[in-house]
Amino acid sequence: MSAVDRVHAAYTTIESTARPEIWIALRPLADALADARAVDAAVAAGAGLPLAGLTAAVKNNVDVAGIPTTAACPGYAGEAALADAPVVARLRAAGAVVIGVTNLDQFATGLVGTRSPHGAVRDARRPEYISGGSSSGSAVAVALGIVDVGIGTDTAGSGRVPAALQGIVGIKPTYGVVPTDGVVPACRSYDCVTVFARDLDTADAAMGVLAGADETTAARPFPPGAPLGAPAEPRVAVPRELPGLNPAWQNAFGDARARLEERGVSVREIDLTPFLEAARLLYDGGLVAERHEAVGEFVDAHPDQVDPTVGAIISAAGTVPATRLLRDRVRLAELTAVAMAELGDCDALLIPTTTEHPTIAEVEADPIGVNSRLGTYTNFCNLMDMCAVAVPSGTVDGAQFGVSVVARAGADALALDIARRVMAHSDPVVRQMVWPMRAGLQAVPLLVVGAHLRGQPLAWQLDQRGARWVGPVLTAPLYRLSRLDTDPPKPGLMRVGAASGAAIGGELWLIGAAMLGDFLAALPAPMMLGRVTLADGTEVVGFGCALDAWESGEDISSYGDWRRYLTDVTGNALSERV
Repeated sequence: MSAVDRVHAAYTTIESTARPEIWIALRPLADALADARAVDAAVAAGAGLPLAGLTAAVKNNVDVAGIPTTAACPGYAGEAALADAPVVARLRAAGAVVIGVTNLDQFATGLVGTRSPHGAVRDARRPEYISGGSSSGSAVAVALGIVDVGIGTDTAGSGRVPAALQGIVGIKPTYGVVPTDGVVPACRSYDCVTVFARDLDTADAAMGVLAGADETTAARPFPPGAPLGAPAEPRVAVPRELPGLNPAWQNAFGDARARLEERGVSVREIDLTPFLEAARLLYDGGLVAERHEAVGEFVDAHPDQVDPTVGAIISAAGTVPATRLLRDRVRLAELTAVAMAELGDCDALLIPTTTEHPTIAEVEADPIGVNSRLGTYTNFCNLMDMCAVAVPSGTVDGAQFGVSVVARAGADALALDIARRVMAHSDPVVRQMVWPMRAGLQAVPLLVVGAHLRGQPLAWQLDQRGARWVGPVLTAPLYRLSRLDTDPPKPGLMRVGAASGAAIGGELWLIGAAMLGDFLAALPAPMMLGRVTLADGTEVVGFGCALDAWESGEDISSYGDWRRYLTDVTGNALSERV
């Protein structure tokens, strides 16, 4: 479908769904169509635009040129934004067409989607229920099929709770890897820009566009040892107990856990207490002071323009003593250390995204209590500098149920891979590229031909270093393979030239640049790494060996690859021994 067709479809759906509360401002159709025609022309000219023609909606605490950034408080904005926030500029540059800006819990303070003068944003399927917030409008615009991509923000769960309640995907990246320039802050130390989409691949593509540094803005680099993906057999923690979770949803969570186990994931129960205690610090402790630093001066000066619940939270935050803020930061560091120790050697944590799906009437009757419960499993994530992927995981009594895969800072690729395994109706096959790699996480292609092949005895050394399996490949017909005289036996690859060379089978992995050096330092003699030419002519880093070791070994090139040699010559006995 062309970009023009997508834009026409979006505006038609907006009219037919009659959900005005989703939007704070829509762009004129003529302006959106002009952008769409430019995208279609660029594609026709051969431009490689990763989001070509997709439609997007942007939460109205993020600058969109020509539209006032109100954060759902009309009096807060002065003139219209003069320029797009970097994340919006990147969306447009990648071929997405912005349709308009969306409603939210005012000043991004809330998880319900009802705290706005523009009205409560209703659930996409059951209008008497809440949408979830604070990124309410963006989530519902995606869930209703109006747009392909929704931009939200997340401080305490605002990019995950509405994803869960709307049955869509929400990616909350590691803090700082997506620039927040041009975003009205909620809590500067914890704010993240997030993505909504109806499927994981679209969310992945969009986040790959938003993240990373460029010449105009800084972004936090990924840690040098950040994993490029999940290992073949990941270890995932789950809570030993599920406090506050809707009883019917406890069974649904059990189904998600079982799905992971069926797909090769090892699951271990842990105590979630330190995570939950840290979560309470965000609103019940001194950390809430950051809300007042962000917009408190305006809120205190204009109480008549502010939602009463939002105003009470932000104004009260201004009375927090500095000593309490500092004390709670120390306590947060202590709880984080305990929580990470509890997580131990697990790669990630699987949790329910939220606890229940309340009606709008239930929120009106208890606005603080309901909101607090919704954040039970989300509030700790940004405080502990963790990343998360929220995905749908079925329905229960008409409500959408969602889970989140939470991982340590920088492990966004790993979380994405595990999220793909847990989704009920997704293809669990690992993709070659994921958004952190497109956003600047450096990866080096590595060819393996022996014991580091997937499923072979030393593949764990690559898993341990966060390497990402790509798939089988062939070398150019320039090599010979020898069974080395080592214990255990392993093959050695040697370049001999076109006259006597053969194509040798192996596997391609991607490994982080920092981890490649670590891997090389641990490589035993006679093995070494060097340049290898693949069948398609590309050159990659690959396994080789010392010449004397290769010459003293047995030439096994006729078998084509190491696995075939093991099977045809030695059977399972050698395969199991090595």
